[in-house]
Amino acid sequence: MPKYVYDFTEGNKDMKDLLGGKGANLAEMTNLGLPVPPGFTITTEACRVYLASGAEPPELRDEVTEHLETLEKKMGKRLGQPDNPLLVSVRSGAKFSMPGMMDTVLNIGLNDQSVHGLAAQSGGDERFAWDSYRRLIQMFGKTVLGVPGERFEEALEEAKRVKGTESDLGLDAQDFRKLVDTYKHIVREHTGREFPQDPREQMDLAIRAVFDSWNGERARLYRRQERIPHDLGTAVNVVAMVFGNMGMDSGTGVAFTRDPSSGRQGVYGDYLQNAQGEDVVAGIRNTVPLQELEKIDKKSYDELLRIMEVLENHYRDLCDIEFTIERGKLWMLQTRVGKRTAAAAFCIATQLVDQGLIDMDEALKRVNGVQLAQLMFPRFDENAVAAGKAKRIARGIAASPGAAVGKAVFDQDTAVKWSQSGEKVILIRRETNPDDLNGMIAAEGILTSRGGKTSHAAVVARGMGKTCVCGAEELDVDVKLRRMTAPGGIVVEEGDVISIDGTTGQVYLGEVPVVPSPVVEYFEGRLDPQDAGADELVRAVDRIMKHADAKRRLRVRANADTPEDSARARRFGAEGIGLCRTEHMFLGERRKHVERLILADTEAEREEALAALLPLQRQDFIGIFEAMDGLPVTIRLLDPPLHEFLPDLTELSVRVAVAEARGEKNEDDLRLLQAVRRLHEQNPMLGLRGVRLGLVVPGLFIMQVRAIAEAAAERRKAGGDPRAEIMIPLVGAVQELEIIREESERVLAEVARETGIELDALIGTMIELPRAALTAGQIAECAQFFSFGTNDLTQTTWGFSRDDVEAAFFSTYLEKGIFGVSPFEALDRDGVGRLIRIAAEEGRAARPDLKLGVCGEHGGDPESVHFFHEVGLDYVSCSPFRVPVARLEAGRAAVAGEGSDSR
Repeated sequence: MPKYVYDFTEGNKDMKDLLGGKGANLAEMTNLGLPVPPGFTITTEACRVYLASGAEPPELRDEVTEHLETLEKKMGKRLGQPDNPLLVSVRSGAKFSMPGMMDTVLNIGLNDQSVHGLAAQSGGDERFAWDSYRRLIQMFGKTVLGVPGERFEEALEEAKRVKGTESDLGLDAQDFRKLVDTYKHIVREHTGREFPQDPREQMDLAIRAVFDSWNGERARLYRRQERIPHDLGTAVNVVAMVFGNMGMDSGTGVAFTRDPSSGRQGVYGDYLQNAQGEDVVAGIRNTVPLQELEKIDKKSYDELLRIMEVLENHYRDLCDIEFTIERGKLWMLQTRVGKRTAAAAFCIATQLVDQGLIDMDEALKRVNGVQLAQLMFPRFDENAVAAGKAKRIARGIAASPGAAVGKAVFDQDTAVKWSQSGEKVILIRRETNPDDLNGMIAAEGILTSRGGKTSHAAVVARGMGKTCVCGAEELDVDVKLRRMTAPGGIVVEEGDVISIDGTTGQVYLGEVPVVPSPVVEYFEGRLDPQDAGADELVRAVDRIMKHADAKRRLRVRANADTPEDSARARRFGAEGIGLCRTEHMFLGERRKHVERLILADTEAEREEALAALLPLQRQDFIGIFEAMDGLPVTIRLLDPPLHEFLPDLTELSVRVAVAEARGEKNEDDLRLLQAVRRLHEQNPMLGLRGVRLGLVVPGLFIMQVRAIAEAAAERRKAGGDPRAEIMIPLVGAVQELEIIREESERVLAEVARETGIELDALIGTMIELPRAALTAGQIAECAQFFSFGTNDLTQTTWGFSRDDVEAAFFSTYLEKGIFGVSPFEALDRDGVGRLIRIAAEEGRAARPDLKLGVCGEHGGDPESVHFFHEVGLDYVSCSPFRVPVARLEAGRAAVAGEGSDSR
């Protein structure tokens, strides 16, 4: 029989799959002897049974009853007991922290009778009891019964208005008693039923609501965004209540063992007197910095600091802690390894190494390529700000760093709509809640007038790598009128451009200029991490990148088509070029020569066009070989859809028709129109391109190979070390490759005789068709290397065009969960990945020394890099900007032990 319920004393932090993150960590803190309220966890397995069958497992109710009775004995009171009630909270707790799951429901067990017992328990504090009861109805109504949360918020605001107070602290027992009646009326009006008075029914309904919330829209959206599997399910935590709203000697807070924005050590967090936990993250009232707790309650403050040190040393990482103080008694409600910004991730990893808590391999595992890419984003120009070119209108809390510029929007629907139309937006709210998740994902940055570093906006923004400024109290945000007012009467309407700096907390009117990040300057070689002026972040990135380079097996090359791009890629750490696309060299003025070549009727016309192109191509390759001296350069022979080099059929037809209508005849245009019609293709991407173009247009590939050979010879004479690799594109049959290879080898030999310089150029192919992957053993007998063109291989495997489907149906596929992420963004391991694995294995079986690489943009995708390591590729190639990301992930793949060299 499966066990569906675990007491906190029965679990540990390694049981996250079964107990979820919250439950496993509550159990771990209990085992460490920390002050944790007693409780129990219902497992993710119970949730999976419920989601599959629509009903809880038959054994679950009895197990819950058994553990509830144990809890009641520990506490010396029964759930909802009228004269001495035990109250509990019910909280979701999946394996991964996940916005969109059911919010916590506190104070379960309160009803019209037990509210009086709670007042008696608290020494006759009627205000506390009725405040707790109205909170239960509000949370339960919204999260369990589906009552719109704003109905309760409006009623609370009206009560404060009538009382003449801006804070709920200004309301007394009678005010909260009236609110309870109002809230119960709202529940009855919206649901058609009374608020449940049976404490066990309250608990059971809340448990079921947690299970149901796993498949809520926001939760599914977040899982797709973060690539979290949909079949994990969530655990449910039932915890004895402790109260932070029992008076000014009570309170609640959130603490971090280090600054989650920068990684600096110190005391970071928020505290709120006379409040319950949800008040902090919701930003209902502005908190005070955690340091203030030392003045308010030094005993609890000192104990909290001791516990924070215990937890950080135990977890060997930044910990995020939720706590409550009940009349001077400190209780730990939750801990987890805290979300952090990209900068903090790198700094904390190296700090922990220096403290002896982890080694460099572990430090490398603690960061990732997505974070590194975020660190390479631009930042605001401090000189422009200092010169007064940007108008500062407010300052808030720097919650998640970065420079974000966009149009002001005040609701998530507008944020999504405008971003889909190509606008960059800043989402502005008083405070955010899980309903805003779509807008937060769509926005460049998030700005709130309430809340601190531990508010919903701050935590979610850090997790997503979004720039965020919170708690900008100077701003009066009016969501209904879609505007905000800054000091001095400055009004920002929806659509006005603003800039927010998540590193300093500054808010500016208008667009602030941006400059490169220091991390990019480091990779460009303009910033020495050993200089006194280098900051901790740059030094941390340098240490981790050097370790990744020392550990990785995969080499990293760049996709570059010009000497400038090649030089930049080399500065970023590229170890060669994996894809030089020659079709990019034939645009502009050169296009007319290709057009002449394709349309040539005679051999003389063809030779004239080739003769014009040869010196241009040779000069291109000389520059690239010079930039990549001593490193391999893989040059793909011409592979454009043919129509890119021909006049537009419609435009040409119109031009000829207009001329004929005027009685004019242009023989060149008529001849051109006949040729374009003859070569016109309904689907150019699957037509006359790649190796087919080289076979159909005599001399084209020969000219390119000669240009490569002559450029290499010239560089060799100049003392350089060119290492050319010639790649034949779009091969589907080995016979195609054999013909082009024979021609190429003949040209290489001719140039060697003419120059007196022997050229050792590899000749291989691009695997971008399923047939090529499935016949890789045959093709490898002729090819010296394979380079997987994963962009086209994805298109031809799935049977759709990347250029068309993004707008046509991808959004629907992502929304419905058919794709967790676009297959053009992260490699489809099951389909395209399997073809790559087959081709790698069969290719190496036929030719053991076969060099294997990938040159599609998947080569810079962090998740895909791990797969390429696993299947034994020699290198990945990606755009220059993504080279550092690929280097880092190649190192992470090596230390994670994800596969080994298959040779």
